[in-house]
Amino acid sequence: MLRELVGDEPVAGIETIVQAQPDILHLTNIDFDAGLVTLKALQMQLADRGLSLDHSFARKPNTGMSTGLDIDGDGRRGGPRDAQGFGYFSGQGGQAVLSRFPLELTADKSDVTWSDLSHSLIAPDDPAGKVQRVSSSAHWAVTVKVNERAVTLLTLAATPPVFDGPEDRNGRRNHDEVLLWTYSLAQEPGLYKAPVVLIGNFNLDPIRGEGIHAAAKQVLSHPRLQDPLPDLPTVEWERVGEMRVSYVLPDKVLDVVDAKVMPLEPTAGPHRLVWVDVTLN
Repeated sequence: MLRELVGDEPVAGIETIVQAQPDILHLTNIDFDAGLVTLKALQMQLADRGLSLDHSFARKPNTGMSTGLDIDGDGRRGGPRDAQGFGYFSGQGGQAVLSRFPLELTADKSDVTWSDLSHSLIAPDDPAGKVQRVSSSAHWAVTVKVNERAVTLLTLAATPPVFDGPEDRNGRRNHDEVLLWTYSLAQEPGLYKAPVVLIGNFNLDPIRGEGIHAAAKQVLSHPRLQDPLPDLPTVEWERVGEMRVSYVLPDKVLDVVDAKVMPLEPTAGPHRLVWVDVTLN
């Protein structure tokens, strides 16, 4: 990705971001490097096109992080499915936030152990029950300070509820990843005094495709959140068609001005950018 960003050829996806003109941008499936060199290169690409997002936040994600265990049962340790989150190397496919406004980490739930999560669906005989984190990538609460006001992003990128067997390990983990912020909102209300926006890739449609749909429905019906784009698909899979997997769900105290799912950009992959304009009261 860094090679592409510093090269001379246009990078797929940049044009869609520029067209959307976000003040705050949450990115998923972006590789992490310790010096945030790739993220800075992306900021420069956007700035060259008139979009200045000078503030950034990223931490090492769970993707590719070693557990030291043979989780997939292939007789070897250190494979991509043996990591805390699927990854061939540490930092593969992480997350990042870019913003016009200052960013501050409010809470990081990325190290919550799956078996310690309230209402966890982990199997009693899970091969990594004592060490497996519920978050396959990261769950960050990042507060954006806009002048004298603030809004807190609740970010996530859940594991796909597929690529497993009849034990449905990925499906059950996806369920718990999608619901992790709802548990935190209920158990630690003092952390989230600022209006929140739950934002990210659930990898789960409330109706279509595989997965435990009740998790998405529960988030969409959360008493604190509103859904400005009900039922609109955000991805088009080659084999199974359109689904809704990416969400921007603002706090009900925020006034939604507009919202849209951007059209697919050729060669930029199956996912579409989702944006919501809100007014801070």
